[in-house]
Amino acid sequence: MIELDGLTQEQEDWLALQKGLDYQTGTITLPGSQAVLELGDAYYYFGPEDSKYVLEELWGNPPRDLSLGMVFPAEYLPLEWDAWGMLLNYDPIGFVSDEDAASYNYDELLRDMQKDMLTANKEREELGYGTVDLVGWAEPPHYDAESKKLYWARELSFDGVEDHTVNYDIRALGRKGVLVMSVIGSMDQIDSIKAAAPDLIAMTHFTVGQRYVDFDPSLDTVAAIGIGGLIAGKVAAKAGFLAATLVFMKKGWVLLFLGFAALKNKIFKRKSS
Repeated sequence: MIELDGLTQEQEDWLALQKGLDYQTGTITLPGSQAVLELGDAYYYFGPEDSKYVLEELWGNPPRDLSLGMVFPAEYLPLEWDAWGMLLNYDPIGFVSDEDAASYNYDELLRDMQKDMLTANKEREELGYGTVDLVGWAEPPHYDAESKKLYWARELSFDGVEDHTVNYDIRALGRKGVLVMSVIGSMDQIDSIKAAAPDLIAMTHFTVGQRYVDFDPSLDTVAAIGIGGLIAGKVAAKAGFLAATLVFMKKGWVLLFLGFAALKNKIFKRKSS
């Protein structure tokens, strides 16, 4: 237990929930993805187990397989009101051609995704979880042909949760698959998430030999979908995952009190990878 005078039992419990997490900074090599994060001092990283704890125990999401970890802004602990996190995964689906990137009608794609969400809600209810409404784009899709990165944001409404959620999605295309990055926060954080997006997009890269430009058509597999399929989540659907697992909620035990700077100094145990 952190020894600080003047805290209520509730505040001490709130801190204890986050004390055992391993806060890492610097350069992080993501396991099994051939990708690297360059965090610097502005962000910290949790490994797969700690990230699962944050997502499920602190933020109230359904159980799911281990991810590659999560990234958070350095000024916030996971349970602070203003905190948001970026979930990391890797999908080895092969080389995704970007030739169709400019051909999509994203309003039409949104309508299709909303229909898919209705179907997924039936499965969520059968599993005992609330429904999710895809309200619309919080930011329409964009594709950067130079960096080979795709990004967009969805506004989501979770049953029983007053505040709307934002999932700001980033996809980095590689030689043999896609690095999947999903920023999870509330809609009132959209401006701060958008402001951080250039950093989040720039901090990830594939290692030499695994980059998009390293694709060898004589050796490598081409993915069965294009840019539109990545946005719509068709990869996960083909792999047998519920579409419901493609959305995430930020809901936790949030306390507001003074002295966070001192408390963070007590709780952070950062490591440079």
